[in-house]
Amino acid sequence: MNITHAYGPPMDEAEAKGLLVRALDLGYDFLDTATLYGFGRSEELIGQALKDRRNSYFLASKCVLGFDGGQRTLDARPESIKAACEASLKRLQTDVIDLYYMHRPDPNVPIEDSVGALADLVQEGKIRMIGLSEMGEADLRRANAVHPIAAMQSEYSLWVRNPEIAIKAACEELGVALVAFSPVGRGFLADPPVDPAKFHESDLRGSIFPRFTPENYARNLPLLDEARACAKEVDCSVAQLALAWTLAKGDNILPIPGTTSLAHLEENWQAGSVQLSKDMVARLDAFFLPEKAVGPRYNSLGQAVVTTEMYPFEQTQ
Repeated sequence: MNITHAYGPPMDEAEAKGLLVRALDLGYDFLDTATLYGFGRSEELIGQALKDRRNSYFLASKCVLGFDGGQRTLDARPESIKAACEASLKRLQTDVIDLYYMHRPDPNVPIEDSVGALADLVQEGKIRMIGLSEMGEADLRRANAVHPIAAMQSEYSLWVRNPEIAIKAACEELGVALVAFSPVGRGFLADPPVDPAKFHESDLRGSIFPRFTPENYARNLPLLDEARACAKEVDCSVAQLALAWTLAKGDNILPIPGTTSLAHLEENWQAGSVQLSKDMVARLDAFFLPEKAVGPRYNSLGQAVVTTEMYPFEQTQ
């Protein structure tokens, strides 16, 4: 996502392609993109940079959130999902997408109809597996009754533990992978952490994520003291600690950190070798209680388009 979307201006395209190539060279083999990212440009860059290495990575993309005339759209009608898939295949320069997500629920279309269209795409060999993103337990169960759901993508980190309300257990019960996006807290769980005062005007963290407002962020920063202390004991960076914690939370959990930095790409890769003891995981669990985070995960507009469960403290802020 980061190379074209959400956290400021898009990367220089030559540098973005170099980052993608370097990721495969390091050993990354799971790439996540979406129709929405860069209004299709993220998919195009992957296709252009990696078409000759298509067998080297597992490819995930998303539909439902799309674009038309430079405007974001939300459309989970079966015919729209199938058209979006055809367009993504063309941009990605591939014959099949390994995992194809519904990026968001569409309140105007029964999820059963949308998943039915995705099941057709599986039968046609255009996608291999079906995923959901930013949905709650009820939607997961309804979708899984139509066709097995392979993955649920949810924000999950030391700073955002909402999947522990319901979706994490539901995924374990149903045999669904939990794909954890923003496992480094959108740059909060780093040393140094991101500085909201330096966000570009197009950076979504400055608009729809209340935890990054000046007042809330100042009150969240003290949480990092414990993260730094734990990272020092484990001999890793704060970001690596955050990734290792996510990996330790379940065998079905796959964190997908995003970055535009080659240095961070390599740092994140090395987190795979960080092993946390059960005592360290328990210590982090106990310290990073959900209610210690100041501010809800999304503002009202962001929350309105997802069905993920919220903690009571988020609903009163």
